[in-house]
Formats: sequence, structure tokens, C-alpha cells
Amino acid sequence: MSSFKNVSIVKEANIYFNGNVTSRTIEFEDGTIKSLGIMLTGDYTFNTVDKEIMEIYSGAIEVKFAGTDTYKAMQGPCSFEVEANSSFDIKVTSVTDYCCSYLK
Repeated sequence: MSSFKNVSIVKEANIYFNGNVTSRTIEFEDGTIKSLGIMLTGDYTFNTVDKEIMEIYSGAIEVKFAGTDTYKAMQGPCSFEVEANSSFDIKVTSVTDYCCSYLK
């Protein structure tokens, strides 16, 4: 899906890691929440509350999930899932365009 229909967009940006990761929250009529954003190069750790599906549209990353010792290299377009109440480390090796879906 290259576009979303019938959504509300929260105008205020989500800004993390001194502005190196930014996103906008998208709210759907059925209550579903997604965020669309950009990650600049760097190393980041994210904690999850809900299960997440991270779609990488462009860019290059390495991701390491909680409880594992190795990074997996990925290049967009691709996606990965992260369990609820978990975390993941991500090394962004080129500017990355992403969409994160939060599953309740």
C-alpha cells in the first residue's frame, strides 16, 4: 500500500536521539496507529510496548533483537517484527525511510 486513506495525522513530530530519528503518528478510523519516519545514520535502542512491524522502504540497517547476540543486515524494501514488551538495537548505515505499525 503506497498511501493511506481516511486517516488523521498528529501534527507534532515524535523526535528521538537529538533529532536523528523523527516520525509522525497516523491514526486510522478503526483505532490502528502507525508512524512514518526517517532515521539518520547512527546506533539506537528502541523499547516496545505493543508488538511492532517495522517496514523499511529505503535505506540500510542492521538490527539485533532482545535476547540475541548478532545483528542482521537488511536493506529496504524489507520488514521485521518485534514482540511486545521487548527491545531492539538498530544500526542505521544509510538514511532510512520507515513505517512502524503497532499491533494491540
